Amino acid sequence: MNPLTQTNRYFSALFEDTEVSDAFGTKRTLGHFLAFEIALTEGLAKSGAVDGAVAGAAIEKMKSFAPDIAAIEAKCPTDGLAVPEFVRQLKTYLGSELTPAVHIGGTSQDLIDTATVLTLKEINGVFTTRLDCAIDGIARLISEHGDNTIMGRTRMQAALPITVKHRLESWIAPLRQHQDRLAAMRPKLEVLQFGGATGDRSANGDKAALIGAVMAEQLGLTDPGRSWHNDRSRLVDYAGWLSMVSGSLGKIGQDICLMAQQGVDEIAQSGGGSSSAMAHKQNPVTAEMLVSLAQYNAGQVSLMHNALMHEQERSGVAWTLEWMVLPAMACTTGKALQLADRQLSAITRIGS
Repeated sequence: MNPLTQTNRYFSALFEDTEVSDAFGTKRTLGHFLAFEIALTEGLAKSGAVDGAVAGAAIEKMKSFAPDIAAIEAKCPTDGLAVPEFVRQLKTYLGSELTPAVHIGGTSQDLIDTATVLTLKEINGVFTTRLDCAIDGIARLISEHGDNTIMGRTRMQAALPITVKHRLESWIAPLRQHQDRLAAMRPKLEVLQFGGATGDRSANGDKAALIGAVMAEQLGLTDPGRSWHNDRSRLVDYAGWLSMVSGSLGKIGQDICLMAQQGVDEIAQSGGGSSSAMAHKQNPVTAEMLVSLAQYNAGQVSLMHNALMHEQERSGVAWTLEWMVLPAMACTTGKALQLADRQLSAITRIGS
């Protein structure tokens, strides 16, 4: 999802996290669109808003729907998003007898936002596992090297000797806090979006609450009881969390770079980058990348705060900005967690 990797493929190994970027990919997103439509039809049927037999037949046929991705991509510059062409294709596939049970009370933003949170739900599981790995890696280093001594440094100047454990505890504590924050955030983040054309669910009248509850259950999401079309705070909170995680990993990377300086030599590690001009150098490439990724996310998070300004009932501008920024931040955080595991595993000595 990082634009740099799309134009300069040799950067991919540095910046790309395929597991996370694939979760934001076209096929998975369109799969989430279809899951939304199936859940909506299920809700319409269970609420009595549409005929149950028609809805059942529509759901069965929807399960085999395969959208024409090329046609959707061709229409995006005109429609500004993928949903209108997706829905046109879906209705054509179902035929006139079944379309009365499809997309009633739904709108493009409902599909896109729900697809986004379904993607975030998936990658949150990935992030939780990777944070566990990073925490375990630091815990191992504390166990193996924690009683060793290094020079404590304040403002990058020598202060007083400290134990390695003291410094590494400042690495591990924030990661544990980020785990707790994510666990608390997920029920508020992984929520259904369902509001209809203007966000007030008016197309479904007094049946809307039941339809939304059924949809949320079907999709494995929380039911917020209302739409959040123009309230983007949950996504901005999440962007802040992504930046905090990458920032904490960047602090680890920066510490390692400083500890690895020739003349300081407080850390030893396997691997390291070579220099094209100086054969004696072993560059702390992985640790440096942790710093760069943290700085990238720190810059991007302010754009997500700009996306809070969704004018009136729906914004095109702020919403599009989210599409540009949030996936890139997620991929950056995923890559940082991958690199952190590699970096922590490479350390063979800290202190003496």
